[in-house]
Amino acid sequence: MAESRNPYEKYKTAIFRTVLILLIISTVYAVYMAIVTPTGLASNEYERMRSDYILMVLQCIVGSFVIFLPSKVEQRFRLDIPDIMEILYFLFLFCAIYLGEVQNFYFKIPYWDLILHCFSAGMLGALGFVIVNFFNDMERIKITLSPFFVSLFAFCFALTCGTVWEIYEFLADGMLGTNMQKFITSDGTVLIGRDALVDTMEDFIVDSLGALVVTAIGYRHLNKRNKASIQQAEAEHREQRRA
Repeated sequence: MAESRNPYEKYKTAIFRTVLILLIISTVYAVYMAIVTPTGLASNEYERMRSDYILMVLQCIVGSFVIFLPSKVEQRFRLDIPDIMEILYFLFLFCAIYLGEVQNFYFKIPYWDLILHCFSAGMLGALGFVIVNFFNDMERIKITLSPFFVSLFAFCFALTCGTVWEIYEFLADGMLGTNMQKFITSDGTVLIGRDALVDTMEDFIVDSLGALVVTAIGYRHLNKRNKASIQQAEAEHREQRRA
């Protein structure tokens, strides 16, 4: 009976364990490679130097902690995050960290970074709707927001998370000498001016577009549901007056 009520539960657990194991193994591998790999500049974009493995260590460690975030949020705030959203979250970590950093998809696959930013923005926008719905359903705090303000919150929530990520990239580049914001080319040229901002601004633009699409869909759904509720309430009111 429990399996029929939660069809995604077993898949969620299996994906969670698989991604976590891959991140832990990748952390050990990256630490070893960071020790034995020399410093310097790469001869091509596919060659990795010590700074690349330091970045890989950082990403894998962060991923190994934030993968527990959904369960901690559910326990702390008694918030029911849909299993399908948790699965998408784990798959995002797999694509961003294991495939992106460990398997070097950021250089092997064109626009891999932008694809992930668009996907994550949409996922965060959907999470924004879940958060507002959680507060709407609370008995102690009764909040009823219009579809527009729910969508606006979801959109701003997604963009805020994207901004926090860019701050994280900036700080990591400054403190650890990494190149997450792609301000250094593969031949070691340091970009200046507008060219140095291209990667960050592309990420912001794609985040905005991904969040906008999801929140527009969410707004349309909420608006139709509200209109249906109003029509049902009006019909019930007319029936009561007739009685």
